Amino acid sequence: MFRGAFAEYIVCEPFNVKVVPDYFPIKETSLLEVLPGIMHAAELSDIKPNSNVLIMGQGVSGLIMTQVTKLFSPKNLVVTDLHDHKLSLAKKYGGTHTYKIKNEKTSNFEVLKQDFPDGFDIVIPCLLDGEGMIDALDCAAFCGKIVMYGCIGICNEPFDFFKVHRKRLSILSTEPRSDIDMRRFYQEAVQLVLDGLINTKQMITHIYPLSQIQEAFELRNDKSDDKSIHVLIQCK
Repeated sequence: MFRGAFAEYIVCEPFNVKVVPDYFPIKETSLLEVLPGIMHAAELSDIKPNSNVLIMGQGVSGLIMTQVTKLFSPKNLVVTDLHDHKLSLAKKYGGTHTYKIKNEKTSNFEVLKQDFPDGFDIVIPCLLDGEGMIDALDCAAFCGKIVMYGCIGICNEPFDFFKVHRKRLSILSTEPRSDIDMRRFYQEAVQLVLDGLINTKQMITHIYPLSQIQEAFELRNDKSDDKSIHVLIQCK
């Protein structure tokens, strides 16, 4: 697990500790970890009322990104995913257009180009694999930007950097630059959850006892499953 989350105790600087209210549901705290990067992505996107925004992927991060992006009131908020259930939630969370992608090899641009032939001002890939950047590059409009919340994996296919130049694109990474930025984004995002502007509860689809931890990981890794989003393990 990431950075010792299964440890009984961890040591960190007090500055890096943020206390949530006692009434905050303990199960939903596991979803707060993604919020600083998402808030930073939204800020870097510089979304305007006439912006066309594309979010690729509607897992946990993508669904939260959709909710945060909607708060900036873009002209069109387009989302793509492999599964109908996640697209249904995305529509509920503010997506103006939802598109089902046939499989991981399907080009988003091929699916979207009829309705958005000029591409998107802002493309936010919320995918794990690095190959998502190739698709994001195709979907970006002239003088647009790709805000790299996802695509943290290795890209095993050629990436056309000359196309980046031809399109006059900006490519931005979203990890907060400093501890003070991380704390600020975290504080702002937690307040949005407390205010009811970000829904995290609906993303918790499965809770397994510790004795069934292997089943939990198998479900999480099953890309054909169209119902699971966030899988928790009850350690008590």
